[in-house]
Amino acid sequence: MRLSTKSRYGLRALFDIAYNAGNQPAQIKDISRRQEISPRYLEQIFQNFKKAGILKSKKGPQGGYFLTRKPDQISIRQIVEAAEGDTLLVACACEAPRDKTGCTMNGQCVTQTVWTEATAHLNGFFEHMSLQDLCERGQDMGVKRESDHRFMYYT
Repeated sequence: MRLSTKSRYGLRALFDIAYNAGNQPAQIKDISRRQEISPRYLEQIFQNFKKAGILKSKKGPQGGYFLTRKPDQISIRQIVEAAEGDTLLVACACEAPRDKTGCTMNGQCVTQTVWTEATAHLNGFFEHMSLQDLCERGQDMGVKRESDHRFMYYT
């Protein structure tokens, strides 16, 4: 299984906002430069996060993107689901019986139980890890924080 670049880049970008911008809006160009992700692609990914209620944007010279909640209130699962749509390893591992009807072996396949359990473990792991946890890992790793140049004043 591989997560798409929407999830991987999206998580990096949201970490960047939480780590570098705090409660100030972060501009796409700065996130793009720090994370080496195309600004156009970030804009596309951020649309999913706005729809999911993870991000908001503010227009204007002091504008940019900001988190709608504190980093400890945004789980990795919420981010991955906003980017991917779900976190199922296989389609038959969903919880809703109506979604499993496409499989002719539904309810008779022993491997279905494996995929369902693996999906539950993965979801649990993603659910219990937040953006705040990533910020703490970044700090422990010595990731440099960049202050926002728009708000620097020289005397």
